Amino acid sequence: MHPDLAFLSQVSDAFDFIFHTREAQTGGVEVGGLNQVLEFTWQHLKLSGAAIAIACAVAMPIGLALGHAGKGELLAISISNIGRAVPSLALIAFFVAYIGVGFTNVTLALVLLAIPPILTNTYVGVRQVDQEVIDAGRGMGLTAPQVVRRIELPLALPSIFGGIRTSAVNVVATAAIAPLAGVLTLGDYILSANVYGDDGRLAGAILVALLAIAVELTFATVQRLVTPKGLEPAV
Repeated sequence: MHPDLAFLSQVSDAFDFIFHTREAQTGGVEVGGLNQVLEFTWQHLKLSGAAIAIACAVAMPIGLALGHAGKGELLAISISNIGRAVPSLALIAFFVAYIGVGFTNVTLALVLLAIPPILTNTYVGVRQVDQEVIDAGRGMGLTAPQVVRRIELPLALPSIFGGIRTSAVNVVATAAIAPLAGVLTLGDYILSANVYGDDGRLAGAILVALLAIAVELTFATVQRLVTPKGLEPAV
């Protein structure tokens, strides 16, 4: 068979796996099909969403505070560099070895991966706000918290959402290895080919890729909606 036709056949079989159940490679149970795919997708989204929400709750206030004070540049850059340097699998393996498996532990590992881009972009976004605009706000009698809330935060939103988008895509992709820590996500199709077969493995890869693209497009849309008029969104 021509290589292109063989590839198309494999893709077709993968989509068939997504929509129709079949017997597992190990026998005895049915795998695949929309019900299981939706179950794994929900678990994947729930895990990723929890990690991003916690990371935002931790990183954004710190980034806003450091950016407003004009201090902590070395800290923000160092955290960002560490986040890029530490392999996702190594971090999850560390949590599994010393804390254990389960949803909470995997979430904590993903939070640590998600924090650096959000913290760094929040800090950079605040520091890039025109000082004359901040001085004008202070001249109108705004307090420091009001300056942060009414001036710095709105004007830093493009940069902040750039960090959130980066973290969200990274977390969704990394959540594919969560089954190694006992949390069944779409990555189980990829990691357990002995159960799901090659069709299941390719189906899992397709589903994770589509989910990452959907998350990227969703956050890009939200970013445009919350960005003040006249500001170009960060990419």
